[in-house]
Amino acid sequence: MKIAISLGMVRPELWAPLTREADRLGFESVWAPEHLVIPVQSAGSPFAGAEHPPIPSDVPVFDVISYLAFLAGQTEQIHFGTQVYNIGLRHPFVVARAVTTLDLVSGGRFEFGIGASWLEAEWEAVGLDFASRGRRVDESIAVCQRLWSESTIEHHGEFFDFGPVMFEPKPAHAPWPPLHIGGDGPAALRRAALVGDGWIPMNHTAEQAQLRAEAGRPGGPEITLGARDASADGLRRLADLGIGRAFVKPWERGRDALEGIRRFAEQVLAEVAEHPVAPPAG
Repeated sequence: MKIAISLGMVRPELWAPLTREADRLGFESVWAPEHLVIPVQSAGSPFAGAEHPPIPSDVPVFDVISYLAFLAGQTEQIHFGTQVYNIGLRHPFVVARAVTTLDLVSGGRFEFGIGASWLEAEWEAVGLDFASRGRRVDESIAVCQRLWSESTIEHHGEFFDFGPVMFEPKPAHAPWPPLHIGGDGPAALRRAALVGDGWIPMNHTAEQAQLRAEAGRPGGPEITLGARDASADGLRRLADLGIGRAFVKPWERGRDALEGIRRFAEQVLAEVAEHPVAPPAG
């Protein structure tokens, strides 16, 4: 089972030391949050039942690809993921170039988490239509996949239109870095089944995620889920339900995060990292 850390659970000044220590201790990956801009007037939440955005408008936001590349240069084995990247807010040329750069400089250690976004005000600020974001995301993914894998690309679609171009270099991963689809709705599940290597639900229990991932391609996408119970028994239970990667937070306060992951590594990590993940039942 893969054990991961969500960097969004600590202050940015801890991202680098926490990642370096997680790399040394043998954690599989760290994942960073992403937004392009946070409008002052915004509403909604990715979490079911929440009345307000889970982040304030003045929260520090970094270019996630650049920051992960910075962390990659300080580590050796740990993988890096986006949790999740709002792919529809950029042109596919920008996305494909940034992803390729990170994948290459990290030596193929990038896991590309993608979302259609929940924050309507962010789309409005960029001047894009929130209602058609799903189609735009699908087209963006398709264009990026072609840029990453084909020699010459020409595209004439609903949102993007360009004549023949070439795109070099290609990513370290072939044909492209693993795509992890974030979200809980039917469109996210369809994307995960059709083009995703993984699925990152936010409002599913482990049992619900297992059942919903059984549809789609043979084998099903790898499921990444936050662990409510990060004990060895709790994590083994997730693996037995087919959860391939679990986010853990073995600390109460951010300033205790380094000691928390050291304690977790000593008491739990080695015991669960080799625990096999059950295949989908479908």
